[in-house]
Amino acid sequence: MRALVVYESMYGNTRSVARAVATELSEHMDTDVIEVGDAPEVIGQDVDLLVVGGPTHAFGMSRESTRQDAAKQGSEPLVSRKFGMREWLERLSVTPDLAAAAFDTKLSKPWLPGSAARAAAKRLRKLGCHLVTRPQNFYVDGSLGPLTEGEIERARGWADQLAGVRHG
Repeated sequence: MRALVVYESMYGNTRSVARAVATELSEHMDTDVIEVGDAPEVIGQDVDLLVVGGPTHAFGMSRESTRQDAAKQGSEPLVSRKFGMREWLERLSVTPDLAAAAFDTKLSKPWLPGSAARAAAKRLRKLGCHLVTRPQNFYVDGSLGPLTEGEIERARGWADQLAGVRHG
């Protein structure tokens, strides 16, 4: 069995969650983790589980304008510089009924509506993917981060559940 974890990240928080998910999944199956700018646009039959993640921007997946705003906030270059999850999913082709899951990172306080994970899950369903779990949110303490305490452990637990769904 093989899993592919694709992430978009601005300041490294979503990348950290993606790596934790991939590390846990690798205990159960061959797993690759790839930044969205380097991700394949065709997911073939060699992938059994696709996991996608990105930051919540303006109540959903990032856009070019929200990424430009994010670049102005941080002192370091953005992790994902080519394009975001939204653009990748628009070009993506998958095998029918591919198992998939989506996660995001978003502010823990103040609570804001919207979720990049829900938006990504909706697009995955439109592509013909079978979602194995509901979209998952992981929280950051500020726009630049860091991740809220305990989120890496939660990400590992979530990935362990995903692996169990795939083996069940």
